[in-house]
Amino acid sequence: MGKIRDIIIEKLQTQLQPTFLEVHDDSAKHAGHTDAGEETHFRILIQSPALIDLSRVAAHQRIYQILDDELKTTVHALAIQIRSRH
Repeated sequence: MGKIRDIIIEKLQTQLQPTFLEVHDDSAKHAGHTDAGEETHFRILIQSPALIDLSRVAAHQRIYQILDDELKTTVHALAIQIRSRH
């Protein structure tokens, strides 16, 4: 497991207390791209009571806010899928 992935998991667990969370490092799929590197592309699947009443845009913005430092430094791309309760 990578350091940045661990940080992402820790921050999301602490601030959103998800009932489901998967964080996938998809960086290897982007090998050869100009901006590719280790731990630069991630995919998040999350279900959290803290996101249920938010619009999709607001929920994504909340996650971007939580991961602001990583997005400004090492993470180039972040795909987010928010699972509903149903």
